[in-house]
Amino acid sequence: MYHMVLVALGGAIGSVLRYLTGMAALRLMGPNFPWGTLTVNIVGSFAIGLLSHVVMVRFGASDALRLLLITGVLGGFTTFSAFTLDAIVLAERGALVMPLVYVAASVILSIGAAVLGLGLARSFG
Repeated sequence: MYHMVLVALGGAIGSVLRYLTGMAALRLMGPNFPWGTLTVNIVGSFAIGLLSHVVMVRFGASDALRLLLITGVLGGFTTFSAFTLDAIVLAERGALVMPLVYVAASVILSIGAAVLGLGLARSFG
């Protein structure tokens, strides 16, 4: 139960940070491009790379801190950061094709799933 509370707390923080980032990007750069989403994806990817090594590996952080910061905060901020780390881990394992397959499948299938879901929702009115 304690671990779920940590993830929930971190997720709440990350979600609020995502919202604030989106609002700031909208004010600064306007509505003609998804600058907020792009920003959180890039910042989140940088943060997961930094935190997964510095905090977790170098300083030996506890599972609780990992759950709070990486799963919770960054998970609430952007899931793109987890996707990015997964692709890097596949590449570091020596797989050359698998990271490319994972990235392509994730992007293509996720966009396809969103289009299907939107089409299904629209078909019901």
